[in-house]
Amino acid sequence: MKRAALVAAAVAVGLVTPTANAAEPVRFATFNASLNRSAEGELLADLSTPDDPQAQEVAEVVQRTRPDVLLLNEFDYVEGGAAVGAFRTNYLARGQHGADPIDYPYAYTAPVNTGVPSGMDLDNDGAVGGPGDAHGFGAFPGQYGMVVLSKYPIGPARTFQQFRWADMPGARLPDDPATPEPADWFSPEELEQVRLSSKSHWDLPIDVDGRTVHFLTSHPTPPAFDGPEKRNVLRNQDEIRFWADYVTPKRGDYIYDDQGIRGGLAPGSQFVVAGDQNSDPLDGDSNGIRQLLQAPRVIDPRPGSAGAVEASGTQGGANENHRGDPFLDTGDFNDESPGNLRIDYVLPSAPLVPLRAEVFWPTSDDELSRLNDASDHHLVWLDVVP
Repeated sequence: MKRAALVAAAVAVGLVTPTANAAEPVRFATFNASLNRSAEGELLADLSTPDDPQAQEVAEVVQRTRPDVLLLNEFDYVEGGAAVGAFRTNYLARGQHGADPIDYPYAYTAPVNTGVPSGMDLDNDGAVGGPGDAHGFGAFPGQYGMVVLSKYPIGPARTFQQFRWADMPGARLPDDPATPEPADWFSPEELEQVRLSSKSHWDLPIDVDGRTVHFLTSHPTPPAFDGPEKRNVLRNQDEIRFWADYVTPKRGDYIYDDQGIRGGLAPGSQFVVAGDQNSDPLDGDSNGIRQLLQAPRVIDPRPGSAGAVEASGTQGGANENHRGDPFLDTGDFNDESPGNLRIDYVLPSAPLVPLRAEVFWPTSDDELSRLNDASDHHLVWLDVVP
């Protein structure tokens, strides 16, 4: 069977059994671990000892699912990676509640836009300063940051933290409804500096036994907390569109990275897009994820869980009117609005062969259901053959 046909078959049945001669599968995962704190330095302080209850639960989720390459969203950035080192040493390297320790010899973290002062009144409240005027919403630089942990070497990163929103062709720039001019929420001077990424976009080449898989990671803004201008809804959609353009030949020619190098991903490159995209294909305030799900070569393995189905039925509320399949939900949110949603994704490219994909959301009769409160998101994992 040709590789393309194998990919199609894998997606159709949701499970492929590798042959004896097949390459070893690699498990990619994303987890919004909610390891963010309200003040700078708090996370490092919490992780500097091995007894933080939430960090223990997050570590146990990782140990139970055992990803080879893992993106953690909402992990406050600390310069020099001290918080990452503390988490690996004090939590992942210690067996949690009977789970086996797990080692990640490679890690990547970098500055993000959250909490970085812009010096401008981006939220148009008449004052400069505070979370709403930062390049990405945050109380301090690095809040809600990102970390990638890997059992495989991580090559030189391409980062897109400083890419300007206005430099995206056809950008969905917000409009001030109180004025007659279109798309004028931001002044011309502000548009010279307003960044697209609310945290950052990273292209991390993962060296899997000599084969490169680009791990494309991000965490678009929640499409909420808006006024009628809907600037977060629009930004969310364009942050997602960034990766759709990046992986599509010729559509990413406008993109430049933080080193000034232009262009999208090289044609034919293998990739996995991962992250909390804050977008459900059918429900919630932004359906921008459709842009990525429909991009060429992107495969949707449709991971799910029985726990999500159970939660949707018992919690009711907004879930009763959702159009999406609750089996696919990854986020457990307010029952009245927006309800539970599918917002966390691990999306491989052809010709990667997806073997199995799941959401870690145990049902209430499972002993591991005690870990469902580790975060309001659930870890999503995917096994692929590079």
